Amino acid sequence: MSVCLQDHLLISFADAEDQNLASLLLHCVQLSDGIHQIYSIKQIVTLLKKMDKNSACSPMIKCCLDIVGVMYFSLGAKNPLKKVLASSLNGLPEHLTTEAVHSFVRCLKEELKTTDLCSYRKVMDNLASCMENFSLGMMTFLQFLQKSLIEIQEENRNLSGNSIAETRLMHDLLMAIKVSMMLLQKVQEIFQGSLWKKPGSLVWQSMCVLLKSFTNFLMDEGLLPTVQTTSGLAVILFTKTMFEPVEKLPCLVSDLLLRSVKCAIVPEWFVSSCGSLCTEELSDSVLLSLCHGALAMLEWKNGIMGENGEKLLLDIALVLLSLASQLKESNMAVSLSRILAIWTNSALDVLESSSQNLKCNLNGNSNTTGKLLEYVYTHWEHPLDAVRHQAKLIFKNILRIHQATLKGSVVKSDPFLSMLTENLLSLEWHVKGKYASLGCLVECVGVENILTVDGTIPAQILDVMSDQTLAPYASDLLETMFINHKSHLISAFQKNIWINHWHDTWVSPLLLILCEGNPDQTTYVIDYYLPKLLKCSPDSLSYMVKILQASADANIGRGRKLFIFSSGSCNTRGALGALMACLRTARAHGHLQFRDIMRDGLLSTGCVKQGLVHQHNQVRIDALGLLCETHRSTEILTMEEMQLIQFFITYNLNSQSPAVRQQICSLLKKLFCRIQESSQVLYKLEQSKTKQELIKESTKWDHFATLQQYKDFMSSMCDKLFEALFPGSSHQTRFSSLTILGSIAEIFSAPEGQTQAVFQLAQEIDSTHVQTLIQCFASTFEEVKVLAFELLMKLHDMLDLQDLENLHLLFQAAMDLSISTKPYDCVTASYLLNFLIHHKGLLSVCLKNQQVAHTFQIDEDMSASTMEKNTLAVIKYLLANLEREIFQAEKSLLQAAASFPMYGRVHCITRALQQLPLNNLTLMTEWRQMVAKLILMSYRLSSVVSPIVQSSSPEGLIPMDTDSESAGRLQMILHEIQPRDTNDYFTQAKILKEHHRGDFEKLADDEPVENVCTEIRDKERQTCDVTAQMVLVCCWRSMKEISLLLGMLCKLLPLQTVSESSDGLITVEQVKDIGDYFKHHLLQSRHRGAFELAYTGFVMLTEILSRCTSESLRTLPQQWLYNVLEEIKSCDPSSKLCATRRSAGIPFYIQALLASEPKKSKTNLLKMTMNELISLAVPVNESPNIIPQVHALNILRALFRDTRFGENIIPYIADGIQAAILGFTSPVWAVRNSSTLLFSTLITRIFGVKRGKDENSKKNRMTGREFFSRFPTLYPFLLRQLEVVARTMDSETGELKLHPSLFLLLLILGKLYPSPMDGTYSALSMAPFIPFIMRCGHSPVYRSREMAGRALVPFVMINQIPSTVQSLLAGLPECTSPRIRQNSVHGMLIQVFHLLGSYLESKHRVNSDLQQGLVDIITCIKAKVWLAKRQNPCLVTRAAYLGVLVVLSDYLGKSRRKGTQLFGFWEEISRVISDSELMTGIHCFSAVPGFTQYLQSITKLVISVLSVAADPDFSNCSSPVAEQMMNPSSMVVHLLQSDFHEVRLPMLEAVLLWWKQVNSKQATEEKRGPLSLLSDLEVTLLRMAKKEKHPECFCKVLEILHCMDLSNVLPRTEDSIKMNPKEFLNWAMNIINASDSIKIQSVALKLASKLVTHLVQNCQEVMESEMRQWVQLVTSCCGDEQQTDIRLAAAEVLRSITPLFLTNQKLILGDTLAMWKCVVLLLQSEELIVRDTAADVIRVAQSQSNISKKTEFAFRVVNASMALDLAFGILCELLQQWNQTSTGVPVLLEWLLGEDDPLLLLLLVCFMEDDNLFNKGEVNFWAETLTNVRQLSKHLFLLIPATRLNSPDQGEFLRLARRASDQAKIVTQLLKELPPTPEFSKTVEFTRLAIQNERISTCLKILTLLELDDDVCKNKENSEK
Repeated sequence: MSVCLQDHLLISFADAEDQNLASLLLHCVQLSDGIHQIYSIKQIVTLLKKMDKNSACSPMIKCCLDIVGVMYFSLGAKNPLKKVLASSLNGLPEHLTTEAVHSFVRCLKEELKTTDLCSYRKVMDNLASCMENFSLGMMTFLQFLQKSLIEIQEENRNLSGNSIAETRLMHDLLMAIKVSMMLLQKVQEIFQGSLWKKPGSLVWQSMCVLLKSFTNFLMDEGLLPTVQTTSGLAVILFTKTMFEPVEKLPCLVSDLLLRSVKCAIVPEWFVSSCGSLCTEELSDSVLLSLCHGALAMLEWKNGIMGENGEKLLLDIALVLLSLASQLKESNMAVSLSRILAIWTNSALDVLESSSQNLKCNLNGNSNTTGKLLEYVYTHWEHPLDAVRHQAKLIFKNILRIHQATLKGSVVKSDPFLSMLTENLLSLEWHVKGKYASLGCLVECVGVENILTVDGTIPAQILDVMSDQTLAPYASDLLETMFINHKSHLISAFQKNIWINHWHDTWVSPLLLILCEGNPDQTTYVIDYYLPKLLKCSPDSLSYMVKILQASADANIGRGRKLFIFSSGSCNTRGALGALMACLRTARAHGHLQFRDIMRDGLLSTGCVKQGLVHQHNQVRIDALGLLCETHRSTEILTMEEMQLIQFFITYNLNSQSPAVRQQICSLLKKLFCRIQESSQVLYKLEQSKTKQELIKESTKWDHFATLQQYKDFMSSMCDKLFEALFPGSSHQTRFSSLTILGSIAEIFSAPEGQTQAVFQLAQEIDSTHVQTLIQCFASTFEEVKVLAFELLMKLHDMLDLQDLENLHLLFQAAMDLSISTKPYDCVTASYLLNFLIHHKGLLSVCLKNQQVAHTFQIDEDMSASTMEKNTLAVIKYLLANLEREIFQAEKSLLQAAASFPMYGRVHCITRALQQLPLNNLTLMTEWRQMVAKLILMSYRLSSVVSPIVQSSSPEGLIPMDTDSESAGRLQMILHEIQPRDTNDYFTQAKILKEHHRGDFEKLADDEPVENVCTEIRDKERQTCDVTAQMVLVCCWRSMKEISLLLGMLCKLLPLQTVSESSDGLITVEQVKDIGDYFKHHLLQSRHRGAFELAYTGFVMLTEILSRCTSESLRTLPQQWLYNVLEEIKSCDPSSKLCATRRSAGIPFYIQALLASEPKKSKTNLLKMTMNELISLAVPVNESPNIIPQVHALNILRALFRDTRFGENIIPYIADGIQAAILGFTSPVWAVRNSSTLLFSTLITRIFGVKRGKDENSKKNRMTGREFFSRFPTLYPFLLRQLEVVARTMDSETGELKLHPSLFLLLLILGKLYPSPMDGTYSALSMAPFIPFIMRCGHSPVYRSREMAGRALVPFVMINQIPSTVQSLLAGLPECTSPRIRQNSVHGMLIQVFHLLGSYLESKHRVNSDLQQGLVDIITCIKAKVWLAKRQNPCLVTRAAYLGVLVVLSDYLGKSRRKGTQLFGFWEEISRVISDSELMTGIHCFSAVPGFTQYLQSITKLVISVLSVAADPDFSNCSSPVAEQMMNPSSMVVHLLQSDFHEVRLPMLEAVLLWWKQVNSKQATEEKRGPLSLLSDLEVTLLRMAKKEKHPECFCKVLEILHCMDLSNVLPRTEDSIKMNPKEFLNWAMNIINASDSIKIQSVALKLASKLVTHLVQNCQEVMESEMRQWVQLVTSCCGDEQQTDIRLAAAEVLRSITPLFLTNQKLILGDTLAMWKCVVLLLQSEELIVRDTAADVIRVAQSQSNISKKTEFAFRVVNASMALDLAFGILCELLQQWNQTSTGVPVLLEWLLGEDDPLLLLLLVCFMEDDNLFNKGEVNFWAETLTNVRQLSKHLFLLIPATRLNSPDQGEFLRLARRASDQAKIVTQLLKELPPTPEFSKTVEFTRLAIQNERISTCLKILTLLELDDDVCKNKENSEK
């Protein structure tokens, strides 16, 4: 800040000691630091306050105040110094205040004289800041405002196209209008009386001029919406201030809004100023702004405006509600919703003292309120949050308005509120608006009234919370309800009474869901609902804990089982999980601390451990959250918490779920922050303690001990995390470990000024750890590379990597990887290089390259940083190599693709530049040269590879080339696959001719080409097979990297706008050239990968162009857009635009150009483009060239999919739908295809992404009212189109006429549904569509009839369904009708079927109407039942009618409805069944149309009736069902013996379901009803099993046999299928080998295993061979090569046989260890479901009485990692029980050592290496060999001391020792033979050898613990050496 006025005077006033006012002010002016200036100003003000009255008039004081004024006005509005000056000067004494005001006024007048347009904003800010202290000069201010408004508007016209400058001017204009309004509000205070209101006064004239300007702004649609809105406020405010008489003002405003102003009776000044408002047509935005102004600026309270004001209020509502259906743009919709909310507030103000007439016009039953409610219902699910929020406020105020209109009547019994409650509750829960509205209603009428209507509402809302999109709304409603309920109960009852009732209503449903709910539901309930519940009632926590504790204890046998909550599984939390969740939430929100939890016995350490390794992911997360999350970030960690965290880390790093890993890392980061912050508190406590000598040490814990515990804990954590980065560790483990280590490095860094740190990661790092982190770069997962690199960067200041030899090896490895043919290798190279760039020694390594050394002269005094010099050297090195390789590729692209694909080099260059601060470089000359070279290199490389990606078929056509003609072949191929999908392709036919021999020979004999190939062969001495994939990958990845490099250069490099500029690195011409390059490739590339990545680079370019100061660059996107649109419209045959492949890169090109438009602009480019494209997509006249239409449809699809355009594109959706539907009628396939894609995109954009599989779900649907209100033009369009389609359906001849639009119309109409909230106010009724949809059901096309049936359901209101069904049934023909049109009959029956199903499943029908409706429907059905009998010759319509009967039968059976009126229905059904072919014999053939449907339908009907007949309630009463079905089991047998699988399969499915119901543990007497149907089925099923040929039926038979009691089945095998039990077992096992079906194999394995178990337990006969075969089968089914279903079945088998075979005290099975190995294998399966099932084996094993219960995990469901550890422990324990340690330990050592020979393993790896570019090595990404080895060795080390060997037992151990020694030598030798840096060059081999090395060494260590012969010991010692 500098002040130049009166410096000499100030100096003359200053004293020698610099202590007087002038000296201090002079010192303040000369300061440059803002903080020091603020301090100095405060000193000056303090001195001023001490001045007396006499000194106030001194010249020094005046001079100082003048300078302070200049200082004040020179500062910006947001400068903190200005605020300090203002607040300080406000406190001056009165005698100084007057002088200060005079000084400020003088300064402000000088400011107002400015003529610089850029300074106007600053002057207006100063005006606004001084508004409180005006005393004179009003005219000066008014004149300045007039001048500024006119000049800003004129400048805005001149800046058209410069969006940044335009936006700045708009904000200046906005400020001027606001200042004018502020000034006007001061006018009456300054000028007393009404003298200024005389038309001749200067003030009046100025105000008229200002009013005219505001009117012009209001009418100008080109201004920003905020300027228009503020102008509306100003117009109303000025009019209100100037207009007389005041009581006529509301009439004037009302006339303006209703466009009925009579100029003759309006004052002349108003007509001259606001004439355009009186005479011109007002736009929607102007009307909105005027309404807003009237509501905001007029006085609505206390009835000041009288009846005229009340009329104006109603008129405003009328105008606003009429605008609601017209507005399209999103910003207008938001404004309207906000203004409507303001209107409701104004209405509430008026009602406080209004007339009775207004109350009648605003009560709930009035027309205005009805329309307001309709607006709410239409907009409560609007896509914009702001509109939804305002809709909620409007609804809330509607309720308040209605209450205000009531004359003291009881609100609860009000009819309007009762009707509203009923309608809201009848809505389905997927409607988001229902929640907020119900919440408002609860606050109005009380929750008791809601619960009286339906007491299950809390449970219903909790059920909805499985959907994340609904969970926040549901939780907010629940919170409102339970708070309201609590208040009501407190006022009505005593605490011990109300709290129980409250718990029953709100807490009990919660606990049930926490224990038994699905994972998503419980997660969202805990996140959204539980914290709110505990906040409302913290005392409820003890109630929840008490119940959950009792249930958890009961599940493990420690107490009485009072509750039915389970112990949890992988799918449910159980009581333990619920307990963890409750306690975690309570602790996180400050309701209790961990010490309280442990002290009060709420949870034991064992329980927490169980939670930390629970099978359910979220239980583990909650248990960890319980330890990590606290309300206070400085709470001290206890030793217990630290031990539990370490325990958690051991078993949870390898989580497959990314969400779980993220949560683990996030929670641990919170824990580390807590350690850091609490440690700082402890340090401060220690420091303060040393100053106080009288503190008793005995009363405090030892802070230093806690700090040491912290340090030890963190050190131990780091050790565990680095250990987890072992060779072969999974990607998940590495990700978790590196993320946690990164958090530690970040949190425990040593910030400046912090002297004491409890822990620093750098102190724990050694060279081994650094090497481990560098090796992580070799991971095939980039996120692991990223994490390792970031961690190294956080620690690189403390690392010492200056060993030049090591640097050289790593650098060379990076260079080799950069030309690897595997794409992920170049990513590894880039991270390795970026790491090396930070080390000084790298420069000398790079300079060994002569070309780099020649162009890069190193200077020791060079000021550039090490990183800059190294980056420059590395890029030069890469570029030198790349240029040489491009030269080779120009000669032979095939050779380049096979040997040195160039994209890796470019990728490394791009990554190196990205980490360099490109705006702060020193070596500018070198970098400019480098940038120019990089750009030229990019163009050159692009010219080499672009012919491939721009060909018509880039994905192939390149053969295996093994001869010297490869280059010639490539040229010929490129010639043949030149683009043939441009415009001329569609205007002139092209024939692909055979190769011309002469051309080929000419190419092959071309001298340079031949020489090149010979040269390569001579050099390499071999040729290489090049696949099409390799060439394509090389080319498109090269294009990708070029695009990213060029885009990054444009985005990050400073622009050199002037050629002499020293700070720029890239010139304007270079940027233009890059833009042309992107344009060329986006518009001509055919390969998606190439143009998608070119698009990414192009976006980077367009983003900087829109912000450019250079006019030529800023207008480029607009020029490019105009050009490409013209080219699309031109239909020029010479155009190279791609007309296939969804227009290839053209949509991407236009997306990038439009996305660059500033977000806050008027988006004129988008509007222009959309209008152009819509006109092309819906051509008015038929054009012979359809290419523009295809392009337009494809581009529209891309734009509608792009979320960046947000709500700006919503106004064009209706036009897009019309274009898609009309385009579908085109005779050209290309247009129809593009229209279909566009239609699909629009459906997703309108209704949202479909996330469920339920076709009838209303989640991705909306009400007809909402849809047509949002897109009103679609109502007449769809209705008209549907009418046209319906006309083609009623052909008398039955001729096939399928209208192309039928499918799309029915699809979109099927997405709509009626709402109970639909009132009488909507003109967009759904009813007109119904008759047309019904007519579509008469279509001759089966699929169309099906769709029409589904589409009809949402259009019929639930209460109208019975009458609609009856009318449809009545329309069916009689059996005597002369001519029956079966297509129409089928369509009507399909509609009846869907309507009836929807009605009976609905939860919102009135039960009182249901009974009568059912009786009427049944009567109609009985009347037309001939259609289900043989009288109807059409099997399709018979099947459809039977389907209707099935729906009714199922419902009547489930609902157990009885009554004599239903007897006739059951009798009719019985006759239908008995007369059907199913009973009398089938004489048709499957070729007859409808035969299959008929069989399936009649079978379903029989099954339905059988289920009803088996129900005890029906069988005990004298109903026709019971009478007709006297022997239901014989009916079952009859159907099972049918010749048609269409009959057998549904019957078998029903039998299987009935068996599962019978076998269910929770089977009640009701569910045991099917037992009567299942008697004597064993023989039938056994015979079916033997004879069944249909695979699905056979599989069901096996499943049923598996469910049945084998003691009833096996005795009958001899008679029925001539097999004894052993033969039956062999038959079952043979199925596994013989069948190709995975499902059959799985079921057969389970059946065979059940048979084995049964026979072993009940049969005395020896079955050695059978047992051996069965063990082999189970073992073979556990291999990684098997399908998931097979391994899952094996896991289930192992779980079922655990008590008998795996953990039996007697060793029954000889191959028990083989079975245990299967368990171990399955616990390491990649599929989570297999691992979880295998973990159940351990749970079952621990439940056996002979297994010790020392561990805390008995009877618990644990995750696979913990289960694996427990499995080894249990197995070792069992070996001791069986007294088989000497036999079992060698087997376990074999497991430890592995079965593969390391040399053979390595050879296998080398053999398997092929040309698969994307091979990532191992298939199983979860299993970790060394984890398995370490856990097994841990238990073996404990078992060995208990193993006693006799001399006969030593042989096996000696053999193992020799084998381990031999393998150790081989592995050592192989490791030596690997090349330098094998972790990068031979990653797979190095990893496998490292793993085998550890396995061998561990095995040898264990063997040394055994007392073997001396020779063996020596042998082992030598091998270890």
